[in-house]
Amino acid sequence: MDATDLIEDVIDREGGYVDHPADRGGPTRFGITQAVARAEGYDGPIRELPRSFAATLYRRRYWQVPAFDRVALRAPALAAELFDTGVNMGPAVAATFLQRVLNALNREQRDWADIVVDGNIAAKTLQALDALLATRGPAAEAVLVRAVNALQGERYLRLAELRPANEAFLYGWLAHRAG
Repeated sequence: MDATDLIEDVIDREGGYVDHPADRGGPTRFGITQAVARAEGYDGPIRELPRSFAATLYRRRYWQVPAFDRVALRAPALAAELFDTGVNMGPAVAATFLQRVLNALNREQRDWADIVVDGNIAAKTLQALDALLATRGPAAEAVLVRAVNALQGERYLRLAELRPANEAFLYGWLAHRAG
């Protein structure tokens, strides 16, 4: 699975320059904050961030570094969900959701040992994913997608409950999620 379509979709969905007063992240372009752009080496005005820079950033920071590309080799729909979650909440949060679900689905460690929930998709997380897919068959991927999406939705609701200004974003967060 190539992430190009996922990346283009997120850039289109996030839109151009936005500076919403309730957004703690400050101004964004294509969904990328100035802080993230700077961390990736962009030093121009965020309003002028090139689409090509955004696409490269999304591919590296939100697809390759968190190893969602390795998940895609096993479960492409799950990788797409993790990418979407990672773009909106951070890749480590998305990876943590996956790890929590894998631990909860291992039938008290009868199917595979619990893995460390550290937000890092490495060999043990991929082995647990492989074990789930082998144990539960093709339907397991759809279950994982639903579980990760449910955790994402719950977190959005909690963010709005904890900070009422986030209510400005809650409908859009929920309406535009994959799953």
